Amino acid sequence: MAKEPRVWQRMLSGRRLNLLDPSPLDVELDDIAHGLARVARWNGQTEGAHIFSVAQHSLLVEAIADHLDPGMTRPARLAVLLHDAPEYVIGDIISPFKAVIGDAYKTIEARLLGAIHLHFGLPAEPTAALKRFIKRADRQAAFLEATNLAGFGREEAVKFFGRPKPLPRAIQDFLDPWPVAKAEERYRDHVTAALSH
Repeated sequence: MAKEPRVWQRMLSGRRLNLLDPSPLDVELDDIAHGLARVARWNGQTEGAHIFSVAQHSLLVEAIADHLDPGMTRPARLAVLLHDAPEYVIGDIISPFKAVIGDAYKTIEARLLGAIHLHFGLPAEPTAALKRFIKRADRQAAFLEATNLAGFGREEAVKFFGRPKPLPRAIQDFLDPWPVAKAEERYRDHVTAALSH
């Protein structure tokens, strides 16, 4: 008889997160911060002495979202910070590969994000307006990363990510790749701050 495949990931916290049926009870902030700080954006094809991590990307998206909506609510800020949180389990799959593998990836990602949102007291599914807002900030971040770190020319980046809006110079500080420990700590601190407001 064939052995059932293992569909759960053991976390350093000791939790077992089931990818097919993820439970909010098996989600831990420390696991998310630890994982996202070690997952490279752009498959690691970025300049700098360190990887540009998903944790750092999430903080860049938060900074852009803050600029776009200085009055952002606490739940919106949390949703922005957690928009790529499933990647602590499934990694950062680059867009071209997502296009190749299709809907199976999206289904698993959506289930994980729903469980993560519920763990942090958010609705499992963000509103359409919030999704659009996060996507807008995310695309601006992708443009900046593409042109500053990943070797894209400006016009090529515009074609894929849209024409960027002017942003404060301080946002450039988020484009210098951080060591893993710094990315992990800063990500955890920002989520904790969003939870406590």
